[in-house]
Amino acid sequence: MEAADFSGYASKAGLRCSDGRTILAHAFKQQDGTKVPLVWQHMHNDASNVLGHAYLENREDGVYAYGFFNDEAQAQVAKGLVKHGDIEALSIYANKLVQKGADVLHGSIKEVSLVLAGANPGAFIDNVNISHSDGFTPLEDEAIIYT
Repeated sequence: MEAADFSGYASKAGLRCSDGRTILAHAFKQQDGTKVPLVWQHMHNDASNVLGHAYLENREDGVYAYGFFNDEAQAQVAKGLVKHGDIEALSIYANKLVQKGADVLHGSIKEVSLVLAGANPGAFIDNVNISHSDGFTPLEDEAIIYT
């Protein structure tokens, strides 16, 4: 697989989201390795909002995503926003949720979105691997660090 343009947590387990739900560890484990659309702000009702795709990876502490931008104009704008750190948050749209109270035990992720502010406080881009216009590509040991 080619190197992703960026990666980060699409959803972090055990954190209360702004909608009051808490996604538990392995709630989406059946989707490990699944490819889903990468969308702008969950606007999945219009094909022009699809920016590329993401591969999901189930981890002990949540769902990690590897994002790839397509060549469309709107995706290149989003790519620039990610490259410059203007957009850092990720979010998921999921359905078929199985819950116990506010805890999400199982579900199906339908898309990963680049968002201005995510519902899950741990869902953010932590690695950007976008080539600069001068051909320079960040080294593998470079990362964006959050505290």
